[in-house]
Amino acid sequence: MNLSLDEIKKPIEKELDEFEIRFKKSMQSKAPLLDRITHYIVSRKGKQMRPMFVFLSAKLCGDITEGTYVAASLVEILHTATLVHDDVVDDSYKRRGFFSINALWKNKIAVLVGDYLLAKGLELSIKNGQYKLLHILSSTILEMSEGELLQLEKARKLDIKEDIYFEIIRQKTASLISSACACGATTTTQDEALIARVKLMGEKIGIAFQIKDDLFDYEEAEIGKPRGIDIKERKLTLPLIYTLGKVDSENKKKIINIIKNENQNMEKVRWVIDLVRTSGGMDYAAQRMNDYRDEALRILHEFPDTDARTSVEQLIEFTISRKI
Repeated sequence: MNLSLDEIKKPIEKELDEFEIRFKKSMQSKAPLLDRITHYIVSRKGKQMRPMFVFLSAKLCGDITEGTYVAASLVEILHTATLVHDDVVDDSYKRRGFFSINALWKNKIAVLVGDYLLAKGLELSIKNGQYKLLHILSSTILEMSEGELLQLEKARKLDIKEDIYFEIIRQKTASLISSACACGATTTTQDEALIARVKLMGEKIGIAFQIKDDLFDYEEAEIGKPRGIDIKERKLTLPLIYTLGKVDSENKKKIINIIKNENQNMEKVRWVIDLVRTSGGMDYAAQRMNDYRDEALRILHEFPDTDARTSVEQLIEFTISRKI
């Protein structure tokens, strides 16, 4: 399946166009510097997959409401805030091929912009009386922060096992996608069991999404992300965790030493990458990714066969076949 996002968006095309207008308006500020920065952010937006999950999940459960537009804006504002803060934490100067906020305006302003966006999301939910959405997304912010801190703690000790890895990515990445799905469903149904199923589906998709991201580090293709960046940042992801469990003690010590002390030596990093590839680390991670994809599809197929369900199925496939 080689569908583009434009084709996948068709059942919610009008809603996304309307969302674009509302989102830009919600990002406006009276402070000239802040307005300039938010304009820069909006003009360089990504694929907007999370708003797509909001609208499609809403359509799985009912008809789009005013609350659905609020939910999509909230999710996108929260996502943008976390990206701005992540670039500061990771000392990253590029985001989707463009300069990051901290690269252009320095860390202090980037942190304040991220704070502003979080506050903007709170204001938007309260102003529209969307307290349930606020509850869902507040819990998400907590989980994402806990996941980031857990990863930082484990990066120091380099003792991440597979169960800890999955807990980290569930909190850091999957929680926002699952919340996007739950928020969408919440705006079109009051059936808590139904909302919980949609949320679980989103979690499975989010885990598959992150494993795909982690695989990029070991792939040959040019995907806009430098190969070996996770190793340079001392991040133990699934392909490497599997490899550490398979290689002999000598190679294991060598890998750990490179990650700890020689992670800026590209020749050494490439040796680790090649070892991960030959030891089956990528194949194992790809299989686990497909397992989560299949679990998400099983939940999805409990819903009636509609255009929205077809698009969600295509979006799930897109998350694990994307090139960037």
